[in-house]
Amino acid sequence: MINITQLLKVTAVWISIVYVVCFAGVVLFPGIRPAFMQYALHTTVGLGENVMTIATFVSGLVIWNIIALLAVGLFAFLFNRIKT
Repeated sequence: MINITQLLKVTAVWISIVYVVCFAGVVLFPGIRPAFMQYALHTTVGLGENVMTIATFVSGLVIWNIIALLAVGLFAFLFNRIKT
């Protein structure tokens, strides 16, 4: 059995670190965003205005944590329920 509480805590810390690194990367190297779109997502999109504020940082951090916690929570639930 997976300890779901510990797994969710580790997930929150992990996704927070990844998000801070990515946000800082875009702040320090703005050209990384279009390069990521082209080479990682195989597309080019007009991204419009570059909006980097404390509000977008916090809201993005919250949104990504919710997404990660839901995904890992579903994984743990299924892992604990499906028996081999």
